[in-house]
Amino acid sequence: MQLSVILPCLNSRATIITQLEALAQQEWDKPWELIVADNGSTDGTPAIVQAYRNRIPNLRLVDAAAQRGAAYARNVGAQHARAEALAFCDADDEVGPGWVAAMGEALRTHAFVVSQISLERLNPPWMSQVWQPSHRGPRSHLGFLPAAASFGIGIWQSTHQQLGGFDASLPRLHDIDYSWRAQLAGATLHFVPEAVVYYRCRRRLHATFHQARQDGIDRVALYKRYKAYGMPWEYWKISLCRWGQLLRRLYHVRSRAELMGWLVDAGYRVGYMEGSLRFHIIAI
Repeated sequence: MQLSVILPCLNSRATIITQLEALAQQEWDKPWELIVADNGSTDGTPAIVQAYRNRIPNLRLVDAAAQRGAAYARNVGAQHARAEALAFCDADDEVGPGWVAAMGEALRTHAFVVSQISLERLNPPWMSQVWQPSHRGPRSHLGFLPAAASFGIGIWQSTHQQLGGFDASLPRLHDIDYSWRAQLAGATLHFVPEAVVYYRCRRRLHATFHQARQDGIDRVALYKRYKAYGMPWEYWKISLCRWGQLLRRLYHVRSRAELMGWLVDAGYRVGYMEGSLRFHIIAI
């Protein structure tokens, strides 16, 4: 087995068919497997997965319901992997044609790789005004090291085990933490532009706010962990200025894209305050 693709899921009935169809159409002349790690679905997702056994070679469904969270499910999937290389994707996205082959070939020579992200297929055009992923590879993230999104990471099994897997205590930014730990351990992050992942953004306003809020909390947790390694944080006077700018922006919101962008920034700011209180560190 050359590659183990890990797909965590939780009540993904509405989206997982798109991802499974994309994986069923992958072509690669090397043996690979798909491990779906179910985090406790109650909506019939496991039955949908089982229906693809004849279409996806070496498909396995494993139980990852002992602890809630995508990070835990990814770790369980990796524990069941038979290959020396791992590639992670998500149940609400869609891998592009040739993704498995591109990731598998890249992992033959690189210990840590990341896919290219595209918003074009699964989102309305206005979403690009809110989220602007890099199409030229990972860049410095949060003023620190580059980071890879968990829905497009590839890594050697030995490196994954060395890191101890994803940190399940971080609800959202465990992929950034994972990326930074890998690089601090000596693994260079290699960009694979041929391995495209079509990312599905959240469209509901309240869900977007709460997602950004949790991101803000996790960013403070990362700052507490990595400030000794050089991760910066904005000076408190700048932070207060950002709050003022945020309030002024609200009066100029004229479109759904502008409102969503405002909610994202507001969510971050609220999360920073919560994180500061939770982790006993000033990062507002």
